[in-house]
Amino acid sequence: MTIPGFTDQTARPNGVRIAYSTGGDGPPLVLLHGFPQTRAMWAQIAPGLAETHTVICPDLRGYGDSGKPRDVAACSFRHMAQDVLALMQRLGHDRFAVAGHDRGGRVTHRLALDAPQAVTRLAVMDIVPTHTLLAQLRIDVARAYYHWFFLAQPEPFPETLIGHDPDGYFESCLLGWGKSDLSQFGPDQLAAYRTAWRDPDTIRGMCNDYRAALDHDFKDDAADLTQRIACPALVLYGADGAMAAQYDVADTWAPKCLDMQALAIPGGHFFPDTAPQDTLTALREFFA
Repeated sequence: MTIPGFTDQTARPNGVRIAYSTGGDGPPLVLLHGFPQTRAMWAQIAPGLAETHTVICPDLRGYGDSGKPRDVAACSFRHMAQDVLALMQRLGHDRFAVAGHDRGGRVTHRLALDAPQAVTRLAVMDIVPTHTLLAQLRIDVARAYYHWFFLAQPEPFPETLIGHDPDGYFESCLLGWGKSDLSQFGPDQLAAYRTAWRDPDTIRGMCNDYRAALDHDFKDDAADLTQRIACPALVLYGADGAMAAQYDVADTWAPKCLDMQALAIPGGHFFPDTAPQDTLTALREFFA
């Protein structure tokens, strides 16, 4: 069981195997994890939201138990968003709310642009828009988020280096973008992350995610610079995270949204892991 009280399932809604967990009853709500994690990151949050919603937590393609395409183009946020849309339609939900952390937040943004008729409300967590980060890249941001450019190097360079000590590398990521230590991560969640990232296919899948960001997602976002998120949006960010240190996070999203609110959560980038109750409270109030 990935999430307490939830049912684990798999489907191929968009040509790639998607592993997901479901629980609860009520209006549909999708929760999307980020790098370098799996849907297990929602283990302390999803059950609380399932008290009022039907909650669906997929592993993004390239991550966890989902399929891992070798083609970089197939790992774009657009394809990941299509996975979510197709999965929800298969489950009988033409309209739904969605919340995403890190890479999942970028998928959430792309989904809202590509399928505005489907998304009723959304939350993005501890990111600035992809185009903003890359087009206006500053030295301090590049230093803090060097992994964007390391992981995007051609195969098999990053895979080979990471593969020698995946726990060492990915745990450095968990600790590198804000104030946290491993003791703040749930032991079952850490175990799930380690199982996933020790798989060479998952390492490649995550690298392909970052390769696609530079090769495809930036262009997709550049083509949609004038498009706005039409539904109500919540921007959450870690009060002590790398993004809050480098940006006014809310200000980067204001031009992208028609109806937006923002809130800082105690902790760094991985506040859904380290401050799950604060995160749950914010999401519960917004999606009520």
